[in-house]
Amino acid sequence: MVANRVVWSLVFLVILTSVTRTWSKTVAASRSRRNVTTLAIAAGFLALNWGVYVYAVASNQVVEASLGYFINPLVSVGLGVLVLRERLRVGQWLAVGIAILAVAVLTVSYGRLPWISLILAFSFGLYGLLKKQVGVGAVESLTIETAALAPLAVIVMIVMATRGESALTSGDGASTVVLLVLLGPVTAIPLLAFGGAATRIPLSTLGLMQYFTPVFQFLIGVFIFDESMSPSRWLGFLLVWISLMVMSVDGLRHARDGRRASDAYEVIEPD
Repeated sequence: MVANRVVWSLVFLVILTSVTRTWSKTVAASRSRRNVTTLAIAAGFLALNWGVYVYAVASNQVVEASLGYFINPLVSVGLGVLVLRERLRVGQWLAVGIAILAVAVLTVSYGRLPWISLILAFSFGLYGLLKKQVGVGAVESLTIETAALAPLAVIVMIVMATRGESALTSGDGASTVVLLVLLGPVTAIPLLAFGGAATRIPLSTLGLMQYFTPVFQFLIGVFIFDESMSPSRWLGFLLVWISLMVMSVDGLRHARDGRRASDAYEVIEPD
């Protein structure tokens, strides 16, 4: 499934780039060895994220997968401190501390580290960090990333086909093929929309909207797939949600204070 996701995403992006006639931008971005290397590494983290998520869904661990995307914003904050040497405000430190406590509670509840959640959170956090450092457009960067993964994905598909285990040929006929091909646009469109939204709406609003995904995943896991939630797991998730609320309130307050300061010091030029 992951190999198909890579290949059909690349096919979709090639078609999109051809229709929009933006090959020049993609070619220009790929001429930089630094860009290609960084995006190839980012693609590796993205593939890891996809693989672990597919495993989580296939093994009925959707709730634990949702936890990974709840934790992801907090991981991004931590990476900003460790890698970019950013300074945290008091509210952010409090949110990180509560999140660490939540992971400890969930570790006791699961009897192990919630490794699915942690891998999903850190792989996507590192993916975002590398994308930020490159600064290439959404379509161009995603095209380079999927192109870097495509050779390995094609090899995997060929090997599995020779063993009679290909998802394309051993599924339930045409319906399976259609679903696998649709992995391309279903994967690429949200990533491209995210890249476009990041330049059009306030970052604080974008950050809050990112919580929709894990909320829906959590609800699907609990109410559709009937995954069990012990009292200790509810406590762990409650701590995560409190941490996110603390961070969100702090971010909104900081953005509001920044706008007020900007308005107070704005200089109006005379006509």
